[in-house]
Amino acid sequence: MFRLNFFLRRWACGLAIAAFAGGAFAAAPSLQLTLQKRVESQPGGFRVTTSAETWDAKQTAIIVCDMWDLHHCKNAVKREREMAPRMNAVLEKARAQGVLIIHAPSSCMKYYEGHPARERAKAAPPAANLPAEIGSWCRQIPAEERGKYPIDQTDGGEDDDPAEHAAWAEELKAKGLNPRAPWTRQVDVLKIYDHDAISDSGVEIWNLLEQRGISNVILMGVHVNMCVAGRPFGLRQMAKNGRHAVLMRDLTDSMYNPARWPFVDHFRGTELFIEHLEKFVCPTITSEQILGGKPFSFSGAPQRKG
Repeated sequence: MFRLNFFLRRWACGLAIAAFAGGAFAAAPSLQLTLQKRVESQPGGFRVTTSAETWDAKQTAIIVCDMWDLHHCKNAVKREREMAPRMNAVLEKARAQGVLIIHAPSSCMKYYEGHPARERAKAAPPAANLPAEIGSWCRQIPAEERGKYPIDQTDGGEDDDPAEHAAWAEELKAKGLNPRAPWTRQVDVLKIYDHDAISDSGVEIWNLLEQRGISNVILMGVHVNMCVAGRPFGLRQMAKNGRHAVLMRDLTDSMYNPARWPFVDHFRGTELFIEHLEKFVCPTITSEQILGGKPFSFSGAPQRKG
């Protein structure tokens, strides 16, 4: 009986050790992603290529760019509000897997004073490798000089009907807001947790990434041809300074007016700029790679073949 009890105790102990070891050495949560880019196959000609990558969730951050509560372009507001629920679902899933969520509603930091997520970004220690121009907009990187800018956004990109736009400006004024810059915070559909981060500073965000050993960065939000690409925390700065940066291409929008060159519909204008990024700045991914289902598509977007 003693020998039997001794054997059973050793067997139980072995199971416990095995279980502990299995938990201790279990693979960290990971993201299975398919990155898309465009590679020059002949002078001026590009082909789409994809590559499968596995990213450690703990070494990944999502930066949510300028998903404001309001905007001077009414159509931009409509599109953002349509996109926001899908974006929040992606953030919830990624957060649960260990991805750091950084909310970056520019010029709205006063609204978040004292929020734990805001304090977290401010408290990150200065990085030893802080890039010299990380606090500034970046409107072009050298690789982009090889291509032609794909859309004319010199009018600001507003695609509202003029009468509707004028009425929207009056509505914003009546609320005591600046009709050219009416945003005060991030849209409420996107939930902010205490263990997230809030910042619109390239310096703070770089410090935070360094503090946490984060090498992978996903950008989503608006607008892809302006803030998402050019902000101090945007795609150009992240890519040129060595982060493994990608755009979530189905969760973004552009400021493009179809009345301007190349005279295509708004959604095609967005696609053209995304193609430009895939050629010269960084790869792209889509939301179903994290959330499942199908990529997001705006209800007003034309269905294109291929």
